Amino acid sequence: MSEEHIDIQDPYDETQGELRARAMRDSLEQFDLDEEDLALLDEDFDYGDEIEDEFGLPVLAVIGRPNVGKSTLVNRIIGRREAVVQDTPGVTRDRVSYPADWAGRRFTLVDTGGWEIDVKGIDRSVAEQAEIAVDLADAVLFVVDATVGMTDTDERIVSMLRRSGKPVVLAANKVDSAMQEAEAAYLWSLGMGEPYAISALHGRGTGDLLDAVMAVLPTESAVASALPEGGPRRVALIGRPNVGKSSLLNALAGAERVVVNELAGTTRDPVDELIELDGEKWWFVDTAGIRRKMHRTTGADYYASIRTQAALEKAELALILFDASEPLTEQDIRVVQQAVDAGRAIVIVNNKWDMVDEERQAQLKAELERELVQVSWAPRINLSAKTTWHINRLTRAMETALDSWETRIPTGRLNAFLGELVAAHPHPLRGGKQPRILFATQVSNMPPRFVIFTTGFLDPGYRRFIERRLREDFGFEGSPIQISVRVRERRRR
Repeated sequence: MSEEHIDIQDPYDETQGELRARAMRDSLEQFDLDEEDLALLDEDFDYGDEIEDEFGLPVLAVIGRPNVGKSTLVNRIIGRREAVVQDTPGVTRDRVSYPADWAGRRFTLVDTGGWEIDVKGIDRSVAEQAEIAVDLADAVLFVVDATVGMTDTDERIVSMLRRSGKPVVLAANKVDSAMQEAEAAYLWSLGMGEPYAISALHGRGTGDLLDAVMAVLPTESAVASALPEGGPRRVALIGRPNVGKSSLLNALAGAERVVVNELAGTTRDPVDELIELDGEKWWFVDTAGIRRKMHRTTGADYYASIRTQAALEKAELALILFDASEPLTEQDIRVVQQAVDAGRAIVIVNNKWDMVDEERQAQLKAELERELVQVSWAPRINLSAKTTWHINRLTRAMETALDSWETRIPTGRLNAFLGELVAAHPHPLRGGKQPRILFATQVSNMPPRFVIFTTGFLDPGYRRFIERRLREDFGFEGSPIQISVRVRERRRR
């Protein structure tokens, strides 16, 4: 198969191309087409789903010491099991936002990690994130374990909340029956007003609690800004544990937005952050590291893996991070394949470049060419999240990948391209027969998906050849391409 390049863009005539495509479409009537085929051919082009973002709404922060049931209450309020919950303290570490509504009013609910006194390391970082959540909220929901009663930590939280000046609603959790309501009454001594006796696990009393929250929560947020029309693009930071996803998010945000620790698997819940780069706003989503054998993962890490997959499905683009200082692993390759299978635009980021010498650079280049041949079309950026070196190169790479992801090739141009391609490089004979391409159409973008109608099976090698030439002539840098072949026989008269 000759490698001479076919340039059909200059001589292509749009009017002639459309007429030719229409004639090829009409010729399909001679072949047996099922209802699904006709639906694909007659359906208007799918430009992808509109992504709605919840932002600019009043913000309610959920605060309390570890293991009082904050994430359970969050799940109860939003009506689904979204936040990771486990019967051990310290499962939640970052501040995580969720859209919620009550009595016709929408608001943003922020789950936080447990606040503790005089802690160090990762626990100190968790407590700091909880304090930031209070500063960036319009009101606070203070959760206390009624079965334990008031503790020194609760009193310190009260002092912190009073300094903030934010309206506070007190929730006395784990009151599972009327017999335990007396325990909640003791919490009047905290001086934070009426303690609302609730059971986050069973839903008892949460309606009255939310009514009280709505009474103090403003209708317009004083801390959250409105999104531009259409909403920012969503970018998921994915990779195996400890490759620097959270560090990169903090570097892009210019602040300690998420907890960073040498401990692998620090992040558990996906964390959304609105960040402005080069005058344009983006939603960046920090995710938990994708582990090698998810079916063997248990507890909080298992649910964190599920949340990561869900965050990837909601995103438009995946920034796949590698630790450039270490050899590529099977785990890294699996992460790449996961993003490709999800059909997301892709940019590969080699992080920790400040720890890479010349010998390792050559090794990494060879590893990428050998192990990631299936995504050779993805842009690659070398950077250091720790030193912020080259992070300014991300914007252009992300825009390129997303433009490719949204590309639509007119049907006339697509069929003209395939006609020239087949004329120069026909499909090899198989059993004395040669499959013929009847018609092709792009049925969707985000990612680009093509359906080709043929008279016979196309070899996988020839499909890859078509994909490669599509990329050479139309770009698609950073975007996966899906090609489906439908073999149809001529209708018998």
